[in-house]
Amino acid sequence: MTQGAGQGPETERTATLRDFRVPAYVHETGPYGQSTHPGDVVPPHEEAYPEGYTPTERDLPVINRGDTLQVPVDPASHAVPQPNDGAGPLYVVGDVHGYLDELLAALQEQGLIDAGGNWCAGTARLWFLGDFTDRGPDGIGVIELVMRLSAEAAAAGGYCKALMGNHELLLLGAKRFGDTPVNSGAGTATFQAAWLLNGGQKTDMDRLQDHHLQWMARLDAVEEVDGYLLLHSDTTAYLDYGDSIEAVNDTIRETLTRNDADECWDLFRKFTKRFSFRDEGGADAARSLLDTYGGTRVVHGHSPIPYLTGEVGSEEGEDDAGPVVEGPHVYAEGLAIAMDGGVTMAGKLLVRQLPLDV
Repeated sequence: MTQGAGQGPETERTATLRDFRVPAYVHETGPYGQSTHPGDVVPPHEEAYPEGYTPTERDLPVINRGDTLQVPVDPASHAVPQPNDGAGPLYVVGDVHGYLDELLAALQEQGLIDAGGNWCAGTARLWFLGDFTDRGPDGIGVIELVMRLSAEAAAAGGYCKALMGNHELLLLGAKRFGDTPVNSGAGTATFQAAWLLNGGQKTDMDRLQDHHLQWMARLDAVEEVDGYLLLHSDTTAYLDYGDSIEAVNDTIRETLTRNDADECWDLFRKFTKRFSFRDEGGADAARSLLDTYGGTRVVHGHSPIPYLTGEVGSEEGEDDAGPVVEGPHVYAEGLAIAMDGGVTMAGKLLVRQLPLDV
């Protein structure tokens, strides 16, 4: 039977947290900055993960700069077809994680909203890549902004749309299933414990309403726009849900509709996978998605750029100013564009127009 979020005994919740515990993000700021466990973590279930994926260790491991293969990219060799239907310019937004003020500033800087926070970009097209809540101070405020801009953009002849991130799945699960045990494959697990462990904010849960839940549950997971394959997580796990964009989105939506805790947990777990396009074999992984779903480049959030580039290089002697993120990271032989600037770790909330000016 489904239980309300936060209704389980405190002793059970504490025991469950041990199944997830890993070290924190480096330089994490905000309400969970001193937490020992704000990273995206799921319980050990090694047989279901690709070789080398160890969710019981640091989920975003510190890597050396040389670990990421940097390949010079000729923009012309990866030219993306431009719309010829009179559509407005295309923009994408990386992970927001409740940082509403930073989002408003970034959207205004790009000329998408005015000083009052209202849509002013006419026929422009704006895509959010998911992860609106958790860790930052106002996830519900972010959701409500995106919902309002969607209506305002449509009225102006453009659009504002959003994709499903793993934190949307996490918040949905925490609200629907609370402390109901799920089959993690390695002991007790609950959505409530995972949500708290991954930066869940009590203020978000208190303000969460049915229309927010319905909006999140209806989000698509994958879209192809102007030759860009847009998704949240840098993983090939999307291939498990269908061989077309429509099939993936329908399968995930149907899974959420069935309201089965174990099925939803498995979906969340797969969406936490990352780094598929990094290092040796990364370009082939990106091609596997592009060949199946279409597009010329993958555009994703989920994994903060400082970890993809090695900007966060060691745990000792860190620069207190935090990682430096200048903009999106193009990698995997030019086939992938990372958009998570690491706003939760003193990085940058990225809003950029495609194609990139590189």
